[in-house]
Formats: sequence, structure tokens, C-alpha cells
Amino acid sequence: MVQGVGFRYFTEEEAERLGISGYVRNLGDGRVEVYAIGSADQLARLRTALESGPRGAMVSEIEEEPALFDRQYDGEFRITYES
Repeated sequence: MVQGVGFRYFTEEEAERLGISGYVRNLGDGRVEVYAIGSADQLARLRTALESGPRGAMVSEIEEEPALFDRQYDGEFRITYES
């Protein structure tokens, strides 16, 4: 559950700093979904950052799963919205 801690903006900033493409979005049930395209090292660094989260956040669980490559998210990282 994410509320009022700027988690999406934190994720976007970290991904851009690491050179990762993809997106972050809030889901209707309160979870946050991150789709990230990068090297194994880049993704490991992003995961480490997300485990801590922004100041004021308390991350209780991160679930990681492989995803198919989606070309539309290659080249930039952005905040999107659940459709």
C-alpha cells in the first residue's frame, strides 16, 4: 500500500539515475508495479533502492517476476497509470 510518500517519483528518479527504462504505476489495490528494462546490475541496484524506498516509506515486500520485453517502454522511464 502506497500513500503520500512519493514512491513513484522516487522510483522514476532512481531508474533515470541508473539508466533504466520502463515505468512505475500505482495499481488499484494499493500496490505499485515497476516494469524495468536494464542490465542485471542495473536491476539489482534498482531493487536495492526500492527495498528502502523514499524517506517516510516502509516497504514490506517486493515481488519480482520476469516479463516480456515491451518496446514501447525502451529508452525512457516514466510514471504511467493503470488502464
